[in-house]
Amino acid sequence: MDGTFSLILLLLFLWGLYSQCLARVELTAPVAFVLLGLLLGEGIGVLDLAPSPGTVRALAEVTLVWVLFTDAARLSFQALRPELGLYVRLLLLGLPMCIGLGTLLAIWLLPGVSGWAALYVAAALAPTDAALGATMMVNPVVPARIRRLINVESGLNDGIATPFVVLALAGVAAAGGATDTHAPGSALVELAIGLVYGTVLGLTAGWLLRSALRRGWATEDVAGAGVLALALLGYTSAIAIGGNGFVAAFTAGLAFGSVHGAPHRVLLFVEQSASLFSLLVWLLFGAVLVPAAVDHLTWQALLFAVLSLTAVRMVPVTLSLAGSGLDPKTVLFVGWFGPRGLASVIFALLAVEGLDPQASQMIVPVVACTVLLSVFAHGITSAPLAQRYGKASAVTGKPSAGPVLNDLPIRGMTPGTANGHRYGRRDGHA
Repeated sequence: MDGTFSLILLLLFLWGLYSQCLARVELTAPVAFVLLGLLLGEGIGVLDLAPSPGTVRALAEVTLVWVLFTDAARLSFQALRPELGLYVRLLLLGLPMCIGLGTLLAIWLLPGVSGWAALYVAAALAPTDAALGATMMVNPVVPARIRRLINVESGLNDGIATPFVVLALAGVAAAGGATDTHAPGSALVELAIGLVYGTVLGLTAGWLLRSALRRGWATEDVAGAGVLALALLGYTSAIAIGGNGFVAAFTAGLAFGSVHGAPHRVLLFVEQSASLFSLLVWLLFGAVLVPAAVDHLTWQALLFAVLSLTAVRMVPVTLSLAGSGLDPKTVLFVGWFGPRGLASVIFALLAVEGLDPQASQMIVPVVACTVLLSVFAHGITSAPLAQRYGKASAVTGKPSAGPVLNDLPIRGMTPGTANGHRYGRRDGHA
């Protein structure tokens, strides 16, 4: 086990050492660590990963908490106002339609899947991860308005989808007779408590930190460690009072960012910590989850994966953006760039550890197959489609004016393009 741990640490160090070189061949962190997991785990058997259920669950939960908090806190609500209608269409119309269509498809296509299990599959695969299309997101040929739209959608839809995942997992567990889980009704109460508690915590913490910084009682560099703890505090304390920790972390991030303005240096430490944990999640996905899922993979699951990345995503996006003023090429472009990434992987890990083996073997392979297909499909098409769409937009004169594009989270970026190193910083300076 010491050898395995040392090898993982070496891989992390080498990634940091040569990340800029790998960026030249458009190799992002998710692709690299999934491939490393597959190669070292199943390919040559060097990586002997056999983590305990508690370790896997803890890694998944902590990573999801930090991702939910930072994705929410880093958004600038002032920058959202010019295109607020588009964000509302995608998040409040397109996302529910995507979950509903995915649920119906799972019930119809996947054998033996109950309604709750179908809802879980659809909700777990609804969040998008713009970082998997990082080469497109930092390509100045694509209008900033469109990159911003995809980025904001990715930052918020994982938090919105989380309650559906939690509710569905509670339903699947209850239907399977699990004695240590809550029924869907209790899960709804926990979600409501987490929503209220997270909002209050985020508003209070944001006000306190802003006041402390203004009075010179704290510095942004040191305050980052406190914000890191705040994200976990929202999760653990919400559970302690009977609420849902994931929803509390997400709403706390939204409230914190709205009060404090999502300062880059304060959130940087949290994003770097989430980056480290996310690399471990991708490695675990390639070494453990994918091989286990392949053993239970069916043609129905593979077909569902293809439809999930195409029709289940693109039809709701098209319907939600109808009448928005966006041309058909742009709607198709936004519809395609809905990669399934880190949030879906974490939801799959939570299902593996939270459900009995029979239930998880029916639904987790579907999620794993879809994410794996997305990692490579969107990674391969990101650069060429961005160039093609960007040139077409330039010819037709599509506007790209608007607020400075918020950069992507560090965790999945093509190295050297995050946090303002290439195309702009979150604070608005070039």
